[in-house]
Amino acid sequence: MTIIDITRSLAGDALVYPGDTPPRFSQRDAGLYLISELRMSSHSGTHIDAPIHYLKTGATVDELPLSHLVGPCRVLDVSGAGSLIDAADLEGRIDGCKRILLRTGFSQCSTFREDYPSLTPGAAHYLISQGSLCVGIDSFSIERFDCDGSVHRKLLGSGCLIIELLDLSRVPEGDYTLVALPLKLSGIDGAPARVVLLDEDGVE
Repeated sequence: MTIIDITRSLAGDALVYPGDTPPRFSQRDAGLYLISELRMSSHSGTHIDAPIHYLKTGATVDELPLSHLVGPCRVLDVSGAGSLIDAADLEGRIDGCKRILLRTGFSQCSTFREDYPSLTPGAAHYLISQGSLCVGIDSFSIERFDCDGSVHRKLLGSGCLIIELLDLSRVPEGDYTLVALPLKLSGIDGAPARVVLLDEDGVE
């Protein structure tokens, strides 16, 4: 079995959504050991959105059902869809899989741009109609930059958790086992996560 790390590294030069706190780390020598202080947004790097993030009510990140974030998943290559991924780009490709990761090609990007790939409301509705428990994307957000929050609210309000800013650059389309574990931050709207795929065929 191969373990594929699909988490973006957190560093001072990490990609940051406009308005979020850039990660800042400082380390000091305490004599017998080193210890670091961390400052960053709850949505820094690869992270998971909790329902309270956009609904302003409901589960916080420490209350998320981990069963939604661990289990069989499918990586779909939607890099041909452009900046807006619609239901037509997903139809007939899910086959009952409840955890979907979208490979848009943004994994190779190292700077912010407003036209990052995202879902249309129609695509969100389609995922919910398929019983999705979790959807992940390799761009900044599941929803376009000039959004009204409807995609987030549709997904989170229907019990579908969201993972954003994955690194799917080394992952071919196919079926894997997803393990996505957010930091257990009490009462918070989201958290950075270490996300990996398990490939039972052992091929990256």
